[in-house]
Amino acid sequence: MAITSMSERAQNGGMTWNAARGLYMMPDEPEIDPRRKEPAERPPSGPRPFMPIPMVGAGDDKMDVLSRLLRDRILLMGQGVDDEVANLLVAQLLYLANSDQESDITMYINSPGGSVSAGMAIFDTMQFVPCDVNTVCFGTAASMGAFLLGAGTKGKRRSLPNSRIMIHQPLGGAQGQAADIEIQAKEILFIRALLCEYIADYTGQPVEKVEDDCDRDFFMTPEEAKDYGIIDEVLASKMRVPIVARPELMVG
Repeated sequence: MAITSMSERAQNGGMTWNAARGLYMMPDEPEIDPRRKEPAERPPSGPRPFMPIPMVGAGDDKMDVLSRLLRDRILLMGQGVDDEVANLLVAQLLYLANSDQESDITMYINSPGGSVSAGMAIFDTMQFVPCDVNTVCFGTAASMGAFLLGAGTKGKRRSLPNSRIMIHQPLGGAQGQAADIEIQAKEILFIRALLCEYIADYTGQPVEKVEDDCDRDFFMTPEEAKDYGIIDEVLASKMRVPIVARPELMVG
């Protein structure tokens, strides 16, 4: 930046002449290299934009579609299994079982799996409630998602024809002192044995076979999952899907 006298700066409102740029500049205005390219604007980071939940019904009976499905005893597990998902599903299961102990509950599953402890909370509640819990896979049921799919009431476990179902052993890791790592390793082995025993129980497969199959990711088509014993039926017609259709269920 060119050096100017105090009187010249005063005459120009405190600005100084920059010969390279051919203009006056404020003293605190940074020098900009004309060869320097401004960085491209980066896309905004943070959470995805909120996707509005469709509303159904009309007038005083208008509500979001998930609440409308809950009224028909239909639950949706369409994400990874964590404590928040487990708390919601457990609350919904208990509410529906308390309001009607005879009618079935249907749980639609599209989940990559997740927390074992959260999944076991859902599993225990499914076994605890007196009413039957139908399970239907759409998309993917992997890991804990597949475990919960097979945990539905026998004879009422279903899948849509193009779904993928996968079982495997639990994943985990540990760090710290050798004694702490040993404790965590024993816990993972205990959980692995527990899950394999439950899968063997509701599929009718020998525990040894389940353990071998779960040693690595074991993918199945719905037909293969049916032969394995995880599901009982592959839904080929929309007329067989267990969902209550009513005239008032219209998008507002």
